[in-house]
Amino acid sequence: MKCVIVTVCVCLCASLQKLCHGVLTVLGRQVQPSCQKTCLETLRIMSRDKRVLAPVATKEGMLTLAGMARLRAGEEQDADKKSSQEQTLSEENKRVVVEALKCLCNVVYNSPAAQQVCVDVQLVRGLCASLATAHTWSHEVGLFTLRLLFLLSALQPAVRGLLRREWHAVRLLTEVLEHTLDVRWVGPYEAARPDPQAVSMPAENNERAMEALKAMFNLTLSETGGEEDDHQLRLIAAILRHLLMLKTETEEKTEEAHSHAVNLLNNLPVSYLDVLIDVPVQGGQEKYAGKNMDAIEVLLDFMEKRIDKGSNYKEGLTPVLSLLTEGSRHHREIRRYIKAQVLPPLKDVKSRPEIGTTIRNKLVRLMTHVDMGVKQTAAEFLFVLCKESVDNLLKYTGYGNAAGLLAARGLLGGGRGETQYSDDEDSDTEEYKSAKPFINPITGHVEEPMPNPVEEMTEEQKEYEAEKLANMFDKLSRQHVIRPMGVKPDGTLAPLEETLCSPPEENSDSDSD
Repeated sequence: MKCVIVTVCVCLCASLQKLCHGVLTVLGRQVQPSCQKTCLETLRIMSRDKRVLAPVATKEGMLTLAGMARLRAGEEQDADKKSSQEQTLSEENKRVVVEALKCLCNVVYNSPAAQQVCVDVQLVRGLCASLATAHTWSHEVGLFTLRLLFLLSALQPAVRGLLRREWHAVRLLTEVLEHTLDVRWVGPYEAARPDPQAVSMPAENNERAMEALKAMFNLTLSETGGEEDDHQLRLIAAILRHLLMLKTETEEKTEEAHSHAVNLLNNLPVSYLDVLIDVPVQGGQEKYAGKNMDAIEVLLDFMEKRIDKGSNYKEGLTPVLSLLTEGSRHHREIRRYIKAQVLPPLKDVKSRPEIGTTIRNKLVRLMTHVDMGVKQTAAEFLFVLCKESVDNLLKYTGYGNAAGLLAARGLLGGGRGETQYSDDEDSDTEEYKSAKPFINPITGHVEEPMPNPVEEMTEEQKEYEAEKLANMFDKLSRQHVIRPMGVKPDGTLAPLEETLCSPPEENSDSDSD
């Protein structure tokens, strides 16, 4: 029975391949647009099956589809001429272009051979020429042109450098975003604030912007350099700030847009994040050196929403945590603002740091998450907000929650990280000062007094229980169930026998904040 099924499948694949070849043959002839559209719709459906793409994933097949999509692979194109040609296309011809682009997207996604053919015939050159006429696109032409560029730049890393250096794709995509997001410049790297009374960004514009951001993400993965790149990347940061201020038709789509903005901001050099807060025309807060923190507030809200979702932390939450961590590490004003929101001066120390609904409580809970990446990213974020001071971190999180980070950084003995921070004030509240002597450093809160279990024991009973406990530890240690550990003078963990032999070192580090 299995042999029969396999035979039928082989015959079916062979028949579909012949059908693909026949469709391409028809498309290579001078036929009516209605016939071309029908053929392309048929091919689009078949192109979802990887097993039947051999006839399409050839130089002739890909050039045929590129011609239908009005992409002249490997050729220089006059943008004005191309724009005027597209404007004179009939609606039926426009549908042919859209169907051809959809076919190209499917074929490129499903066929490594087709991807290589696209590289060989320089299809991305035609795509970049098409980007220059973005303002004339219909929605679907723009959407699938950008999607095809994203797929090629994602699946063929070798073309990213060519796209950036030779065909200036980053600049072209920046112009697409400016047009799609209706950016109006009022300063060198400052876009006019969106009108609060204006309607939300249309869904079609949002879709195209997302595809452009995804393609831009691929192109900015590699190292950047040069004066032109500096200007271009600062321009991108300004556009992303504008995007963070925009609202789309639904909250879900707005969150998706912010997610793509966060991913792209992570690719930019951290020094360029000053563009997010350096917007003097719109005013700023004197408390943060006159910088405008609206974009940082949006990022914090986005982070908290991702925490509240309670799932997919690795992809959904860690990018924004990493962005805010690096921004706080390198920009004093950003750190001071975020700390004021996330770690305000302590007043109530009766509850454990991980219990509650504040953003601090939520982040402390993540410090013991089962996913190592999530746990480390959340802990690093809080550590940077505390200016990498162990004492400050323990004040807000408790030793138990922070132990993993401190062990990894070799700071179990206290001290600071290696990064230098400014000496801004961080005064404690009177409530915290009065409660500090009674705070359990392990749990990070004031515990209710517990009855002393040995209070009513005789000295003989205490000695017996102590010896019994020591014997249990010794047995577990000899059976290698547990391994007693200690902290070396450099703050790292080591077997207990090693730490007992190590000479003590005086810790002269200052812990002033």
